[in-house]
Amino acid sequence: MSEQEMWEAFEDKKENDSYQAWAYGESPDELAQLTLDGIKTATSSAYALYENEPLPQVGEYSIILDSHNQAVCIIQTTAVEIKPFCEVDATHAYLEGEGDRTLAYWQSVHRSFFEKEMQANHQTFDEKMLVVCEKFQVVYPK
Repeated sequence: MSEQEMWEAFEDKKENDSYQAWAYGESPDELAQLTLDGIKTATSSAYALYENEPLPQVGEYSIILDSHNQAVCIIQTTAVEIKPFCEVDATHAYLEGEGDRTLAYWQSVHRSFFEKEMQANHQTFDEKMLVVCEKFQVVYPK
């Protein structure tokens, strides 16, 4: 299903509601499925990369796409917190739903991911770099 078809099928939206459509950076199919299954209810991104785009806001909708740009589900942001990488806690790591859901696992895979992402943007990863920690809920399909 395309993102537009999914958005049109989503009955809880209001006339003034809009959405962003995106795929997870690594393993988009696996992470989209974890989101659809309700296991992944949080994500994180590098704050420095929001220089030219707005930060996520509570109440916003996003359509999660797979690796083929097909819509998997619609989420609504429920919380946004900005904190240093080294202060992301075990609760957030668990809510991200990946691997064994531990903080050690989260730190390992996200350190590697952020190092590549920052390098691609001519920046350097640092344990104190700010991370946007976002919580969400799947609102479609229910």
